[in-house]
Amino acid sequence: MRWTHPTLGQVSPGRLIPLAEEIGLISGLGAWVLEQACLQVAAWDARGLIVPRVAVNLLVQQIERADIVDEVVSILRRTGVEPDRLELEITESMLMRNAEQVLDNLVKLRKPGITLAVDDFGSGFSSLAYRKRLPIHRLKLDKALVDNLTINPRDDAIARAVIAVGRGLGLFVLAEGVETEDQARFLHAEGCDEIQGYLYARPMAASDLVAASSARGWIWPQ
Repeated sequence: MRWTHPTLGQVSPGRLIPLAEEIGLISGLGAWVLEQACLQVAAWDARGLIVPRVAVNLLVQQIERADIVDEVVSILRRTGVEPDRLELEITESMLMRNAEQVLDNLVKLRKPGITLAVDDFGSGFSSLAYRKRLPIHRLKLDKALVDNLTINPRDDAIARAVIAVGRGLGLFVLAEGVETEDQARFLHAEGCDEIQGYLYARPMAASDLVAASSARGWIWPQ
């Protein structure tokens, strides 16, 4: 999320999100972001760029609400996006707040085919006993565990263990923040399923993704 303000310029999520929480706009903002993401998938489809899955972060205020499932399903219906093309991400810290309500919501969100992921995995100390009950599909290895791979043996050992836990639970494992070929080779060798980061691409606007994909021949003719 970025707010382009006429005098302040680009307002970062670090300033924007707390302000939205303070003035009571955070739930509406979260729903708007989710709908815009799904509309963007539909727009890419219309251009011939088939993006298999788009990931959207949920706010803690969203995942704890009893009506979040109805809201997400309604957005998917309005935008025409299939549930299996939406991935909803929650962070480790969210799992331990109002745990039973979060678990109930995740179970209901998974039923229509939505992919569920735990973001920043390995950055907290939440219970593994609780996590094995979660109906999630994917773990996203936190960037903090990737930064010093192949440099610090302790970081190597921790990342190796976290990947093993994820795969042992039958989960898809993705590593965030990969910036070097050495990091990528290490993660591949340890069985990490996917990696993302500056090594491959920096954040870009939706229109820039279309242009980059067209240049690489990834656009399907209409």
